[in-house]
Amino acid sequence: MSESKKLTYADAGVDIEEGAAAVEKMKEYVKETFTKNVLGGLGGFGGLFELDLEGYRKPVLVSGTDGVGTKLKIAFMTDKHDSAGIDLVAMCVNDILVQGAKPLFFLDYIATGKLTADKAADIVKGIADGCKQAGASLIGGETAEMPGFYEENEYDIAGFTVGIVEKEKIIDGSKIKTGDVLIGLPSTGIHSNGYSLVRKLFFDILDYKIDQPIEELGMTLGEALLCPTKIYVKEVLEILASHTVNGMVHVTGGGFTENIPRVLPKGLGATIQMDSWEMNKLFPLIQDLGEIETAEMYKTFNMGIGFVLIADPAQADAIIATVESTGEKAFKIGTVKEGEGMEYRK
Repeated sequence: MSESKKLTYADAGVDIEEGAAAVEKMKEYVKETFTKNVLGGLGGFGGLFELDLEGYRKPVLVSGTDGVGTKLKIAFMTDKHDSAGIDLVAMCVNDILVQGAKPLFFLDYIATGKLTADKAADIVKGIADGCKQAGASLIGGETAEMPGFYEENEYDIAGFTVGIVEKEKIIDGSKIKTGDVLIGLPSTGIHSNGYSLVRKLFFDILDYKIDQPIEELGMTLGEALLCPTKIYVKEVLEILASHTVNGMVHVTGGGFTENIPRVLPKGLGATIQMDSWEMNKLFPLIQDLGEIETAEMYKTFNMGIGFVLIADPAQADAIIATVESTGEKAFKIGTVKEGEGMEYRK
């Protein structure tokens, strides 16, 4: 190789200057999530978070990690990237919330073949927005540029969160009993599960366009599919502050059928009253267009309920009243029964 053609990292597809520009663009969004517990700023080798243990006797840290899955394909198709960051935070914080944990901080990982500062900043903006909704600080992350590893204009994201709960207040489902009521909190749509089936239906079988208006929904297909996952943290922590809850469920991959039994003690199952909540119109549309069996729908999608609280019947009305006082909705969607398994009734 001649003197005039010395090989550089940029020649291999990694642009360090673009990476630095991305970090600068991210900083304004990240700082908006900082609480007094964050020490230092963005750019160190590790994120520092000072624990405030006032009010805790036996604090337990609860951690969770997740990604967004093939919903990212919708972000690529629409060239809209900030909502994916909200999905990422939601999938992690909603999971640890199930055990009663309050999220403290969050870290992200972004991997792409070719880094674009503006696109990376949009993703982080969404992550920061999600962190603000969850009351968590975005204290660090990693952006990896890996040429040849991802398709052009594609990326993957993953996240990690840590929360805290008093040991005696951990909710593990062990107190759930026959007759307890299932209270459902509405989803904003599909959230972040079932997109492989959705993409096959709309784009492979039906050949829909991403910007195609869907009359039944009053929006385009892309807008409906990209609606971000709801973050339930503030809503649920308010409930836990004044009510007793025996178990909670984040309705993610596996839908009702797989997720609700995860928190039920051995020997118990649940009966779901399928007409007891206002279902997002997207779900019956998917079922009708795809000729999908009801059982398949309930083990794939959240069906309009993204989070479930399980409580004594004497607590149910008060819990729903607390939710409604915040302007949100809640529905009695079923009961705990003897005998394992899920039962669906109309």
